[in-house]
Amino acid sequence: MSHIASNLKAHKLEVPEDLLVHLVLLSLPTQFSQFKVSYNCQKEKWSLNELISYCVQEEERLKQDRVEVAQLATSSSNKGKGLKRKPIENAAVDKGPSQKKQHKESGCYFCGKSDHMKKNCAKYTAWRAKKGLSELPKAN
Repeated sequence: MSHIASNLKAHKLEVPEDLLVHLVLLSLPTQFSQFKVSYNCQKEKWSLNELISYCVQEEERLKQDRVEVAQLATSSSNKGKGLKRKPIENAAVDKGPSQKKQHKESGCYFCGKSDHMKKNCAKYTAWRAKKGLSELPKAN
């Protein structure tokens, strides 16, 4: 604004300083709203240089008060299936695909031992025979 005013002055068009201060105050972003209110509540008016120095001070104060915020958004691959999305708190502890794969290869799901798979488990075969299920289901 002061650069524009000095260019206008070079063309013999002077802008009164109080108008220039007013235009600068109007151009400040919304973070300076408290600063604007405090200026409007005062009886004395500032010069352009005073306004610039107070704006610099206010900007430093705003930088110190600023809190860093990070937003986390999650999406679900089950769109339209009626399943609820996981809350953000649980998103950090969600098992990745590599952890799930390791669990799948860890051993028998039926008895929990790691030296064989469910299809080779003697306890599972005995349980199926007791239930009257003779054939193993085919894997997809």
